[in-house]
Amino acid sequence: MVAHVRKLEVRREKKPARIIILTESEIAKIKQTEVPEEYVTAKDWLLISCYMGQRISDFMVFNKSQLSETGSRMYITFVQQKTRKEIILPLHPVVLNILKENDYCFPDPIDHDIYNRRIRKIARLAGINEQINARKRTGHRSEDTFVKKWEVISSHIGRRSFASNFYGKIPTPLLMQATGHSTEKMFLNYINHNSHERLATLGNYFDQLYAG
Repeated sequence: MVAHVRKLEVRREKKPARIIILTESEIAKIKQTEVPEEYVTAKDWLLISCYMGQRISDFMVFNKSQLSETGSRMYITFVQQKTRKEIILPLHPVVLNILKENDYCFPDPIDHDIYNRRIRKIARLAGINEQINARKRTGHRSEDTFVKKWEVISSHIGRRSFASNFYGKIPTPLLMQATGHSTEKMFLNYINHNSHERLATLGNYFDQLYAG
C-alpha cells in the first residue's frame, strides 16, 4: 500500500526590503571628495541623482533643451520613460552649481555598468565605510552579509536617497510629484525609515521637549 503524503506549502516569511541610501552627511562627504579626472562626470551625475530623485533611464539623458526659467528659478521638464508621466522639477542649488560650471549643460552620459563601478569607487574614496547588512550577489546566488556601504552602491541609490532625505521635511505629495510615484504606499517603499540622521533629529526633539 502506497502512502500518499500531501505536501504542505509553507509560506516563506517575506523579509522587509533593505533600503540603502546615502545620508545627507555622506552626500556632503562625496561632494567634498577630490576624484580622478575620469571620475568627475560620474560624481556629478551621482550628486544630480541624489537631488533630483530620478531613475538612471531618465537622469542620464537630461539635456540643456529640457531646462526653462520662470522668474529667478530654473526648472527641468521631461517625461519619465517608465511611467510616461510628465515631470516638472525645480533644480536644487547643488544641481544648479554643477550646471553653472558646465555652461548650463548636463554631464556627458555614461554607460550604466561603468557608472555603477565608478560611483562605488567614488564612495570608497569618500570614506563611505559604514558596515551594513545587505544582500550581496555571488554568481547566481545572493545572501545576507555584512559589507561596507560603498560595496553595494548602485545607480538607484540617488532616487532612494532623495526620497528618504527629504521625507518629513517636504510634504509627501510634493515629493511624490517629483519622483512620479502614483501612490503613497509605492513612495514609502523607497524610504529608509531607520535613517540614523532622522532618528537623531527625533531624539533631539525629545531632548528639547523634556529638558529641565
